[in-house]
Amino acid sequence: MPASDDDAPPPVCPSCGISHAPEERFCRDCGMPLIDARLPRDADFVVSDQHERARKIKPQLSEGPLTKVARARHQAEAEWIQGLLLEEGVPSMLRRSAGFDVPDMLAAGPRDIMVPRSGVDVARDVLMQVDVVPSGGGEGSERPIVAPGRLLVGLLSALVLVALVAWIGTELLV
Repeated sequence: MPASDDDAPPPVCPSCGISHAPEERFCRDCGMPLIDARLPRDADFVVSDQHERARKIKPQLSEGPLTKVARARHQAEAEWIQGLLLEEGVPSMLRRSAGFDVPDMLAAGPRDIMVPRSGVDVARDVLMQVDVVPSGGGEGSERPIVAPGRLLVGLLSALVLVALVAWIGTELLV
């Protein structure tokens, strides 16, 4: 009969060997990531990058549908934002922003950073601390460079000005 998770030994610190509660991830004394006591502790044991990233994720922040929390200008910036979120335990994924006509294999082009609904508040707090997301936050917080109403008023004003100059020019010639 296989052992259940309740029978599993508590995680231990690979550095100082102190046992910890099952929900803890880091040693209270030295700050090292905890490992399963059943794993070998020899020098040849290597943790993969994926395993290391997965250990940083807080399970309570990984529930719910994906929600957009930020937009990056390119792949490198998006991966930097993902790293910031991961350090706080928030899992994230990247999605190419809609309407950008560049092949997916290129790193150019904007990316949307998506996080689970339960991690949205933590993600926005983290991103506001580094000024990635404006204080208003939210999915509709991105402002266009020029508001459409302002653009229309500017174009109409320019058209009226040109018509006025043309009319004055014809009146002076007559």
